[in-house]
Amino acid sequence: MLTWQVAGHGPLRALDERLGRAVASGGLPAGPAEFLADLGNTAVALPVLAAAVVRSLWRGRRDARQRADDGAAPPRWWLPPLAAALTAAAVPALVVPLKLWLARPGPAAMAGAPDGFYPSGHAATAAVLYGLAALLLYRGRRQTPGRRRAGPAVAAGLVLLDAGVGTGLVRRGYHWPLDVLGSWCLAGVLLALWWAVCDRWAAGERRAVGLAWTPRARRHREGADGARPAAP
Repeated sequence: MLTWQVAGHGPLRALDERLGRAVASGGLPAGPAEFLADLGNTAVALPVLAAAVVRSLWRGRRDARQRADDGAAPPRWWLPPLAAALTAAAVPALVVPLKLWLARPGPAAMAGAPDGFYPSGHAATAAVLYGLAALLLYRGRRQTPGRRRAGPAVAAGLVLLDAGVGTGLVRRGYHWPLDVLGSWCLAGVLLALWWAVCDRWAAGERRAVGLAWTPRARRHREGADGARPAAP
């Protein structure tokens, strides 16, 4: 619907541009707004994701060896970081054609720049790359009550970060609010697809449930099997 409103010059687009001008002339200081907007630069977000990918590869390979020693089916430890890299590459592959197709003019501060401001590449980069980095680290944690408690905190942190980047972009006059919102919608689809792929195929042929594949559980099962009375 957002894309249709932008492409068709709908009433939502007119409201969006009035809101954008109000935010651009608002009270948020220019310095903090510029800092927040810069967090959407690829030069800033890509190293964060790269560090998370390297850590995920290292920890995934280590955990796979431990599971193999325990007799469990090894997981596809390489899939989450590989899928993260492909998902990050999909951002410009999707955003650039949309920009060229819609050719939306930017705010007054961007006068003279070529048309093509919807969706925002900076907002999409921040939402997807930081989101992937956080989710890689989250999936790398062991299944513990602490991990379950960390889930809402991770989600809240990502929402605040993306909101800050989006506010900075609009406040500095780099984008309209709908440019940012459209990027968030795209990022939500990409992150959900990444999670679904990892959840479906990254665990290997059998899933480890609780302590089912720990050495302690194996010893317990072997002891229980040995304690069974022989059949008459």
